[in-house]
Amino acid sequence: MKYFGIIPARYASTRFPGKPLADICHKTVIHRVYEQASKKLDTLLVATDDERIYDHVESFGGKVVLTRPDHRCGTDRCLEAYMAITTPSWREQNDADTVIINIQGDEPFIQPEQIQSLIDCFENDPQTQIATLVRPYTEKDTLEDLENPNTPKVVWSKQTNEALYFSRSVIPFLRGIEKNEWLSKGQFYRHIGLYAYRADILQQITHLQPSPLEQAESLEQLRWLENGFRIKVAQTEIETIGIDTPQDLEKAIEWYKQNG
Repeated sequence: MKYFGIIPARYASTRFPGKPLADICHKTVIHRVYEQASKKLDTLLVATDDERIYDHVESFGGKVVLTRPDHRCGTDRCLEAYMAITTPSWREQNDADTVIINIQGDEPFIQPEQIQSLIDCFENDPQTQIATLVRPYTEKDTLEDLENPNTPKVVWSKQTNEALYFSRSVIPFLRGIEKNEWLSKGQFYRHIGLYAYRADILQQITHLQPSPLEQAESLEQLRWLENGFRIKVAQTEIETIGIDTPQDLEKAIEWYKQNG
């Protein structure tokens, strides 16, 4: 298998415009993501629609591709970047044995071990189409963390290690148990937005039309499930901080000061 790491990064985030260029202790968010991912992947690039991000990535020696500004999601941006760095004849020969790893541009503390967990999904099962990461909620988490709609939750089959459903709501719902006891009585998993797709599957899923569940939850992975694609789940115990808001950035800075 060949592995390509692509970091989609756009400037115009609704909740936090310009967050790839936000500073975390003298390095930008996108710079930290790139450094972490490069510890594991030899082929790595940023896919952005913004010249400020493009110039910044070049300034620290990273590889970067300028993509269209009208993509619906990071997955579509990953495909354009992949097409830009490969030829039709190369793809015809290699797509089925190539995996694109979509590394979120707002995960500055992603660890090489987490990327390896995705790689293992394909190495251990050649039938894997898509893989992603989940992390269990622990006693360190609060009910507020669990109910945060910006953090999708996932339920998955322990027999097949495949996702059953993703939601911004708390899943599963623990009937007959007070909410303040949910974390101690049940097992919940948060979705970490790190994806890997076989290249031929990536091309298929980007041509799918938005689905009802996707539109309801605003989660693109539901479109894939609704259309019969399988998403392998790898579990990680490593805590990361995804940056969706300026408040998340403050948490990331504090985390880095204590652990970086």
